Amino acid sequence: MAYKTVNPFNNEEVKSFTSLTEQEVAAKIDQADAAYKKWRQTDFATRRAVMKKAASILRAKKAEFARLVTLEMGKLIAEAEGEVDLTADIFDYYADNAETFLAPEILKPKDGGTAFVEHDSVGIILCVEPWNFPYYQLVRVAATNLMAGNVVVVKHASIVPQCAEAFEKLLLEAGAPEGAYINLFVDSKHVGKIIEDRRIRGVAVTGSEKAGASVAGKAGECLKKSTMELGGSDAFIVLEDADLDKACQWGLWGRMNNTGQCCVAAKRFIVVESVADEFLKRLTACFSKLSMGDPMDRATTLGPLSSEAAAQEIAELTATAIKHGAKAVIGGKRPERPGAFMEATILTNITKDNPVFYREFFGPVAMFFRVPDEKAAIELANDSEFGLGGSVFSKDIERAKRVASQIDTGMVFINRPTWTAPDLPFGGVKHSGYGRELAKEGIMEFVNRKLVYIEK
Repeated sequence: MAYKTVNPFNNEEVKSFTSLTEQEVAAKIDQADAAYKKWRQTDFATRRAVMKKAASILRAKKAEFARLVTLEMGKLIAEAEGEVDLTADIFDYYADNAETFLAPEILKPKDGGTAFVEHDSVGIILCVEPWNFPYYQLVRVAATNLMAGNVVVVKHASIVPQCAEAFEKLLLEAGAPEGAYINLFVDSKHVGKIIEDRRIRGVAVTGSEKAGASVAGKAGECLKKSTMELGGSDAFIVLEDADLDKACQWGLWGRMNNTGQCCVAAKRFIVVESVADEFLKRLTACFSKLSMGDPMDRATTLGPLSSEAAAQEIAELTATAIKHGAKAVIGGKRPERPGAFMEATILTNITKDNPVFYREFFGPVAMFFRVPDEKAAIELANDSEFGLGGSVFSKDIERAKRVASQIDTGMVFINRPTWTAPDLPFGGVKHSGYGRELAKEGIMEFVNRKLVYIEK
């Protein structure tokens, strides 16, 4: 797996990088282990200062950090800037809250003794991260684990190497000691050997089902805890009493944010029959107004996908859908222009025997389904191997809450698409993975909840 920057706007190679040898990886883990022995002894004030400084640097150099994201994976420049802001917010959130989250929990044993649970660090955490949010994905594991006293080694995606380097340099500039956060340019085939190292105490993955299954299997074989944030095929349910203007505006954003390359993007639009035609008409009109172009240009509203391979994959999946009876009411193919582009597409008439029915469209393609009523909407939403996020649109909030409680996912949002914030736990069920990131739940994943008991 070659680490290289290829600008998806024109598919031109910008810069290549050399992968580490096994000996170099071993030396990096030695460095992380040495750093852990010191970092675990630091107090919260020391850790907090690093997080606060990292957040400050990100905000001061937002344009510089955002440009790398847009260059390497094609994210619209305004969205890239938003990712930098969110990354800084997460650093600040854990700087402000980690000490409270990790405070000892006092227990009251019935036998009259005294007991408490303390939250200790565990060691080196290996993180395998994707390209679609090159900083946000990293901060979710870096801020939590560093504040908990762990250290982190990261295998980032091969198409965002400059973002990977920038994040490591960020933490060093913020005052983190050498080895507390280490970027590893390694091939995926070497991840298993890294997991085998006895000093690796946990594994966090964000990625595909295939990658998750492989890493989780190896972690289980080595008796090491893992967390998995994998794919999603989020349902976007529109009930007959929904505000259609709001639903369409959020539908456009929910499907097209990051050019549709988001695990919690709105991928399956499930609309009650009585408003289906009108909603489809409005959503199609919204899609038609998107302007394809250079993601560095703020006038562009539809950028390229992350790579030529990604564009080819989404185009082939769309062609498969159409071949088996689906209809493209807008888009449906790749435009005749350079770069990793795909037209904004809405597919209808997707039956259960269509090979794409259970697939995740990781790009600017929406699947549209009409259902007779609320009950059918819930059944269709749950008819998926994925269970990451989802949304329900209705003016009746109590009704929407009842529907949300019946959706088998890790997250449900009412009257907006699934999204993320530092203080909201993020994660899924079924093939979307297990474990949580962000909020208090995220910092608790890789700590030793140690019981201390004192005889009365």
